[in-house]
Amino acid sequence: MRQSLLRATLLCLLVAPTVAGCVVPGASPPPRSQVVEADARALAYGRSAAEIFENPQLRDKLRALFGADWNPPTPGGVGKLTGAAPEYFQVGGPVRMVTVGDASYISVTGCVRQDCNRRRGLLLIREGGEQLMARLDDGGFLHHYAFGTGLQPAAAIPVTDAALRALERLSDGNPYPRPAP
Repeated sequence: MRQSLLRATLLCLLVAPTVAGCVVPGASPPPRSQVVEADARALAYGRSAAEIFENPQLRDKLRALFGADWNPPTPGGVGKLTGAAPEYFQVGGPVRMVTVGDASYISVTGCVRQDCNRRRGLLLIREGGEQLMARLDDGGFLHHYAFGTGLQPAAAIPVTDAALRALERLSDGNPYPRPAP
């Protein structure tokens, strides 16, 4: 009995500092975001998703942003989109200006014509066009993308999420296009 009590005490002494030392960082607050009144900056690369995707200043950057997802998926591609990235902007929403933190972005939403409620996209172009971020919703599976010096896809998550929240506040909860029946 005495040995089992001694073992239990020793185990508690070893485990307690480890458990007490585990500090789970709190979630950082989301970046401040808001939709600002559109001006000439919003239309710098086009008046629609189609024009933006064909803009010579952005065309190569957009291909680099989406990488292999720019093209239709190959059979057996695990974790890949069900379509090519540009398809997620077939039906384009309005081009708007959004500020996230201290940065201004041109934003455009879109969706796949046949599946607008499940396959949607958000594209953000930082003012100046040197940084691009995107979020594609592929039927509940989110894919995040980032292009620009030092940007990683994980860095796009808080920015695209904050921009999407600002767009949702402006549009009664659904910033994506609604195609005509």
